[in-house]
Amino acid sequence: MSLTRRAIVVVPCYNEAERLRPETFLAAVQEHSTLQFLFVDDGSRDATAQLLDALVARMPERLSSLKLSTNRGKAEAVRLGIREAFKRSPELVGFLDADLSTPVSELPTLAAAFDDPEILAVLGSRVALLGREIQRSNRRHYLGRVFATLASITLGLRVYDTQCGAKLFRVTGPIGTIFDREFLSSWAFDVEILARLRQMERARQIQPVARTVVEVPLRQWTDIRGSKIGLGDSFIATLQLLLIWWRYRATASRTAT
Repeated sequence: MSLTRRAIVVVPCYNEAERLRPETFLAAVQEHSTLQFLFVDDGSRDATAQLLDALVARMPERLSSLKLSTNRGKAEAVRLGIREAFKRSPELVGFLDADLSTPVSELPTLAAAFDDPEILAVLGSRVALLGREIQRSNRRHYLGRVFATLASITLGLRVYDTQCGAKLFRVTGPIGTIFDREFLSSWAFDVEILARLRQMERARQIQPVARTVVEVPLRQWTDIRGSKIGLGDSFIATLQLLLIWWRYRATASRTAT
């Protein structure tokens, strides 16, 4: 399947010199003429910057980089990358993890959901179904299910997988607004994206999120070694859900009354 819409995909990178696979990104943009990658070097302290410079130099019309002088965290790296991508007026923007746990080959399937003109955002979802290759450790799976349940309660939405690092967005004014200001959360910013959409829904700025955001089950996802998320980070992310709930739901309820 070919990617038919012009898309810029942000790839946040922090100390990824050992895991980044330049040839895979080059092959992807050669296969899909409408695809560009924007790599955000989040203040890396290894050879990531040099690796990205060499990669971008090989195809600068389709690959670019944004360098942050200090480590700002994944949430801010993604946000700044998407703000930069918006300036280039693509049809879609999104992000993928640098380790390509979600392979680039999934992008056309995610993008196909935008055939429905009402769709604003598409979330990759790691659902272990027959005929799909979802290789995820039991620990990460069950932690993910607990987190997803808490996220659903926080948002008031039935969402299966908020934390998969594969998301696409239609380039519109409301989507741009989501990324205008920094996120409160560092690890749970994916949930906060949905919380901001829900906030716009309550303000009647967009149609209901349950209609305009869809989850698409991935055909392939691999738990890559070297993940920077540990048990401690999972605990922090859970605490950040409480902050998101307080800021976006509890505050809205108090304002309404």
